[in-house]
Amino acid sequence: MAQSAKATLLEKEAKAVLLCKFCQKNSKGVLVPGEGSSSAKLVFVGEAPGKNEAITGKPFIGRAGKVLDNLITIAGQKREQVFITSAVKYLPKNYITPKPEDIKHGRKHLFAQLDIIKPQLVVLLGNVAVQTVLGRTLPVAQHHGTMLQENGQTYFISYHPAAPLYNPKLKIIIEKDFKALKKLL
Repeated sequence: MAQSAKATLLEKEAKAVLLCKFCQKNSKGVLVPGEGSSSAKLVFVGEAPGKNEAITGKPFIGRAGKVLDNLITIAGQKREQVFITSAVKYLPKNYITPKPEDIKHGRKHLFAQLDIIKPQLVVLLGNVAVQTVLGRTLPVAQHHGTMLQENGQTYFISYHPAAPLYNPKLKIIIEKDFKALKKLL
């Protein structure tokens, strides 16, 4: 598919997210469809937007976003080359971890984006991203830094970029994961 056609389809899906009644009803703030290149080889999937993202409509722009930007650089990429999104396209009310119904609904929008982009690799950032995309739990603490192939797609598992903000010991681990990711690319 031509890049301009992919960009148009991705923009159409972003509009579908913004008009989604389920997302609007459950959101505390602005919806965040995701952003980046429609021809990205890498897609980064987080959990759900945070407070800063729910104000601006842009993914990963707060403290965790700064960590992610650094990790993208460690992986030898630029933010504008990749696509960044989340499993759930809104900040859940009461600022809680997305519930099963949030995750189930988020899959619809996320898989529509992945079907358009057709990335070489999807980087799953944290437990919610893993659960949403793979449809099951897979403890990140045991599987971080690893790749797996399912349904014709390759996935790389790592911690969420917010993790080292709460547990500084994870900074070295997550950076090591992204150095390994660079070698895999």
